[in-house]
Amino acid sequence: MSDQMQFIVEKLNQEPFRKSYNLITFDSLESVQLLQLLNDVLGEIDPKHIVDIREELPEQTAKRMLTLLSILKYKPPGSVSDLSAFRQGLVTGSKPVIHPVLHWLLQRTNELKKRAYLARFLVKLEVPVEFLQDDTVADVNKQYEELMEAFKNLHKECEQLKTSGFSTAEIRRDISAMEEEKDQLIKRVERLKKRVETVQNHQRMLEIARQLRLEKEREESLAQQKQEQKNQLFHAEQRLQRAQLQLKEMHHAVVDSKPESLMKKLEEEINFNSYLTTEKVPRELESKKKSVYFLQKTVGEPALSRSDLNVLEMKINEVNAQINQLIEKRMSKYEPIDSKFSMYRQQASIISRKKEAKAEELQAAKEEMSSVERQMLQKTNQAQELEGSEVLKGDEFKHYVNKLRSKNTFYKKKRLEIAEITAEYGILQRTEELLKQRHEAIQQQLQAIEDKKGISGYSYTQEELERVSAVKSEMDEMKGRTLDNMSEMVKKLNTMVAEKKSSLAPVIKELRQLRQKCQELTQECDEKKIQYDSCAAGLESNRSTLEQEVKGLLEECIQEESNYRYVNCMKRNLEIQLQRAKEEMKMYVSPDPQERRKAIREQYTRMILEQENLGKKLREKQKVVRESHGPNMKQIKMWQDFEQLMECKRECFLKQQNQTAIGQVIQEGGKDRLVL
Repeated sequence: MSDQMQFIVEKLNQEPFRKSYNLITFDSLESVQLLQLLNDVLGEIDPKHIVDIREELPEQTAKRMLTLLSILKYKPPGSVSDLSAFRQGLVTGSKPVIHPVLHWLLQRTNELKKRAYLARFLVKLEVPVEFLQDDTVADVNKQYEELMEAFKNLHKECEQLKTSGFSTAEIRRDISAMEEEKDQLIKRVERLKKRVETVQNHQRMLEIARQLRLEKEREESLAQQKQEQKNQLFHAEQRLQRAQLQLKEMHHAVVDSKPESLMKKLEEEINFNSYLTTEKVPRELESKKKSVYFLQKTVGEPALSRSDLNVLEMKINEVNAQINQLIEKRMSKYEPIDSKFSMYRQQASIISRKKEAKAEELQAAKEEMSSVERQMLQKTNQAQELEGSEVLKGDEFKHYVNKLRSKNTFYKKKRLEIAEITAEYGILQRTEELLKQRHEAIQQQLQAIEDKKGISGYSYTQEELERVSAVKSEMDEMKGRTLDNMSEMVKKLNTMVAEKKSSLAPVIKELRQLRQKCQELTQECDEKKIQYDSCAAGLESNRSTLEQEVKGLLEECIQEESNYRYVNCMKRNLEIQLQRAKEEMKMYVSPDPQERRKAIREQYTRMILEQENLGKKLREKQKVVRESHGPNMKQIKMWQDFEQLMECKRECFLKQQNQTAIGQVIQEGGKDRLVL
């Protein structure tokens, strides 16, 4: 209990309650304060319950809290009798009732907020059957149920999106990045428009580009339609092949079979299908429905803790043990050992199990056969796509094999030729390596001769000079070509500049006019802006004054409303007191003695008489006690003296016994010494 209170105090001191409680102050709360605290917690879960309980009757408060707790699926501990005590404790604000409710609510506040939010839309309104007979009411109720289902689906999608990993910060960043890209694209489009406007016939070119884009889109759509039609054609061919295969199988079945065998097959299929539809499928459907019902029931219940699961497992084990005991008792009572029915029942159960197993095997075999047929159709289609024709049979297959053999011999010949070429390639590679080695040796000999003659590096220098001269000649040619290209480019640029100047001259004139117009418009805009600012400032001041007036009127309205409620409560109390006074007067004046006895005045007079009689008796008793007090005290003193006297005698007797025992021991010791 202390842990529970500690948890409640910690949660109430945190956000959003911000209470400054400790264990002592929380435990010292009165019933009205506890009820207000419980109402605040319920108001945090469902904002509709943010009310002051002093402004409503206790019955209304209890009814409202019980309704919300039932929606939140709070289960009070105990039996049905404890439920009535729970309601009474909730009305009176009992601590043993309020503390567990607060602990349960504060443990799962976020979950309960979600449940309360969903309850506003998913708690179905019960409409009487006689009202649903009206077409208008039935249509409205149907729309209400459809909207409820739509809300369920939208809420599920919202929860999936929340748990899918997309955060609002990432989405905002993406949106800001996309807006920046949009601005950049707009600027780029404006720059491109400015560039294009300087080109001659730019409108015609834009129109041609637009037509080209439309044609490309049309081409893509046509290609997509073509692909879709190809897919449809492929599927139609597959269906046709399946139908032809079934037709062929039916032809073979008709040719190879007789009417009796066909009837027998049909009877077997009918029996199997009837067994599936009447026995197996309904049994499986019933088991699935039961499992779905139990799962829905489990989902609808609140989350169970580990202790609750352990308790349920213990109950299940106990119930299973009881079931086994009952089965054993039934077998020992109704099925004696010498009974023949047990054997027949066992055989029937074995046959039914075998029947179910065989039916499942047959179903699996049919599914496997259908899958094998689909695979066969896929393989035939693949073979047709690869070869371009159907699968070969008979003489065509033999011809194809002979063709493959001839190709194989040709392949072997080519393979021998490739081997000879690779061998020759190895020989040539080896000769190349030998020639490289010989070249290196000759180069070394040439270098040694140059060193002897004193002209080392002559051959290398000569090669470098030849290479440099070749590069120089190439560079000269390139320079000549580039100079020619540059001169042509300069001529083209000059002509283009002249053309652009001539084409831009009217545009520049228009631009000057537009600039003047822009300056005039900017001046007009500034003037309008000044007027707008002054008007907005005046309206803003009027708005602030009106808001202050509205605020004052609202405060006055709230004050008057509170005064009205106070006066209404006082009026209700006075009416109740007046009603009670009238009833009291009626009962007091009534000639019936029974009614007169029910009056409060009569009850109080009876109580006064009883209290007076009780006072007389107590005064007489007090008088008797006072008279007998002195002798009783003397008697108590005499008894105490007698008790002390007897205690003294007992101690003297014990001392005398101890002294006689010591004397006997001394005498026996003296005798022993004399004997020695």
